[in-house]
Amino acid sequence: MRTISPLCLLLWDLLDLALAYLTVSIEPLPPVVVGDAVTLKCNFKTDGKMREIVWYRVTDGGTIKQKIFTFDAMFSTNFSHMENYRKREDLVYQSTVRLPEVRISDNGPYECHVGIYDRATREKVVLASGNIFLNVMAPPTSISVLAADTPAPFSRYQAQNFTLVCVVSGGKPAPLVYFKRDGEPIEATPLPEPPVGTGNWAPRNLLHRDLDDTKVPKSLAAEGEVGAGQPPATLDPPRGLAAERDPVTETIPETVVSREFPRWVHVAEPIYYFRHTHAPVSDGTVEARATLTWTLNPQIDNEALFSCEVKHPALSMPMQSEVTLVAPKGPKITMTPTRARVGDTVRILVQGFQNEVFPEPLFTWTRVGSRLLDGSAEHDGKELVLERVPAELNGSMYRCTAQNPLGSTDTHTRLIVFENPNIPRGTEDSNGSVTGHCGFRLVLALTLTVILELT
Repeated sequence: MRTISPLCLLLWDLLDLALAYLTVSIEPLPPVVVGDAVTLKCNFKTDGKMREIVWYRVTDGGTIKQKIFTFDAMFSTNFSHMENYRKREDLVYQSTVRLPEVRISDNGPYECHVGIYDRATREKVVLASGNIFLNVMAPPTSISVLAADTPAPFSRYQAQNFTLVCVVSGGKPAPLVYFKRDGEPIEATPLPEPPVGTGNWAPRNLLHRDLDDTKVPKSLAAEGEVGAGQPPATLDPPRGLAAERDPVTETIPETVVSREFPRWVHVAEPIYYFRHTHAPVSDGTVEARATLTWTLNPQIDNEALFSCEVKHPALSMPMQSEVTLVAPKGPKITMTPTRARVGDTVRILVQGFQNEVFPEPLFTWTRVGSRLLDGSAEHDGKELVLERVPAELNGSMYRCTAQNPLGSTDTHTRLIVFENPNIPRGTEDSNGSVTGHCGFRLVLALTLTVILELT
């Protein structure tokens, strides 16, 4: 029988201690989408005795570690959460943590800590850890296209800047936003700063119209006679984003007949300017805003289809929203009550148009040849309310001007006021209030009532 020398036993013990080791690694993961199920896998290899496994969610830049899973070998014999196999006398384990439905709040770093017993002391624990960053993506939840500075007026004497705004919300990371016109991508010049002349985009008041629609200034009539039979002169295209006509060379008419069209003409293709910004939202997503600005030409931009499209790694196909630029045409006006009587409150309302209008129109009401019932020259809004109409408003004509940056149109309606049998003729004032004998008798009745009560 062979015996082992003490020196061999010492070398064997040293070799046994040298072989005690622990390595930990977490399998990398590609970016995941909100709502997906994700499994975090922690692989570790050791030839020692298992002590514990702990998973942490790391927040606040590493200052806070939230424990999400713990396995303690001293109090548990259940290894169902781990898989192991023997390879060259080493034990290879895999601990998994499953997130069944990932949320944006799950985005961030995770750590897997593993502990084994030290072979020398059989009690001291040797620790090793691995880490991974879980990148959670979220597709945009909404997209919309709107016009900046609406409602806005139309000008036939001045080239105006026009801006489309595309708002995309709910995405993470920030999406790629771009514009198309009639299905074709728009090549635009980057615009890091707000475009020059943004003050000109603010809505301006309509021209004052205190006459009917049959009068045209003599300057325009003479211009038409001189230019008869000759081709119209082509004006130079506006330069830059804000191009204005010289007010000295153009005479603005007091009234405009029916529908207005611009008096200037573009001879070159429009130059588009693009700006893209995004801002973080409290839920971890971003709101992206893209603007497209150019010098509007109603002659070619009317009925043009513009679309905003979004590309995002969490989307299988682009997301889009589209609008068609359309000038207002054929407003539909209703009046209630349909048979107005003296003293009634009359409401005149624009209910819609023959087609969908974009951008939102600006509505202005005027009374042809006079002021409105409240004494004002004009009223803004889709509805005009006439409180307690008097008899003298019978036959009065009201004009509604609907306009957006692409064009303007006028619609007229006549108010017919019938007698009110409850109000004797000649007893109402200009505001429709009852006066005369009826008012006197009302005061007298109140006086008698007071006297009777006192006695």
